[in-house]
Amino acid sequence: MNVRRRLIPAAAAASLGLGALTACSSDSAATGNTDKFDVVASFYPMAFLAEQIGGAHANVTSLTEPGQEPHDLEISTKQRAQLEEADAALYLKGLQPAVDEAVGQTGIKTKIDAATLTHLEDHGTGGHTHEGEEGHSEEGHSEEDEHGRDPHVWLDPVKYAEIAQGVGKAFEKADPDHAADYKKNTEALVTKLKGLDGDFENGLKNTKSKVFFTNHAAFGYLAERYGLTQEAISGVDPDSEPSGARVRELQQEAKADGVTTVFYETLVSDKTAKTLARDANLKTDVLDPIEGITAKSRGDDYFQVMEANLKALRTALGAK
Repeated sequence: MNVRRRLIPAAAAASLGLGALTACSSDSAATGNTDKFDVVASFYPMAFLAEQIGGAHANVTSLTEPGQEPHDLEISTKQRAQLEEADAALYLKGLQPAVDEAVGQTGIKTKIDAATLTHLEDHGTGGHTHEGEEGHSEEGHSEEDEHGRDPHVWLDPVKYAEIAQGVGKAFEKADPDHAADYKKNTEALVTKLKGLDGDFENGLKNTKSKVFFTNHAAFGYLAERYGLTQEAISGVDPDSEPSGARVRELQQEAKADGVTTVFYETLVSDKTAKTLARDANLKTDVLDPIEGITAKSRGDDYFQVMEANLKALRTALGAK
């Protein structure tokens, strides 16, 4: 079961030495029929790729506006028009059903499904179900696709790089006049992602513990990549007190595995995490799933927030 979250994805462009990037907009007036390569992205991780790879040639718009929870996004008539006018749609099938449906119904020529550009895996919920809790939120939301696969691939730099390469090739094919620049930008982005992978591999190689607690089962790929174990405190409403049984279980696991910290997300209430941490005598810190960038994020873009995540994990796991 996944705790229902209120994340606020931002459509913010970030310059990473790949040239002047187009600001990602949610305004339909800036979406289609421009003199650039118009790309509609589903949410921040996809918009970020489009901006980095598209560079000065792309006009990127995010369907998920600030203040919206990406999984529950409903597509408006205005946004359907945005899709029809765009040159390309970039999305992650299985994460946002409304986007999947809208893209499937549109006549847009270039449809780029990031889920087909890497291998998705089944990580389950990453946690356990407790005392009558069910495997979905109270509104039936599940973060696995129809095949039970975990969609959070962008939190693994290696898989994100694979997606970036696929997106770059799609851009080259759809807009051949600027193919050379898309190829160059893609290579620069992949190089930077390889560097990030190296930072995580080296940073998490020697730690006292390999287990971390999080209130959201989003870090399965990251954990698998770097030899860690994610224990998600799933099925606990952010505004409710954890059960005594769950607290006792966490206390036992923390002692057995050397866990020191309960992670929560930047934009989710920290009430439950702090309650669990207090009762189990653990610390709390932020581990960001990067479904959006806001003023509360520990960084201005994907790379900065990932480095902040690495720092938090190193501290919590007792890196040497």
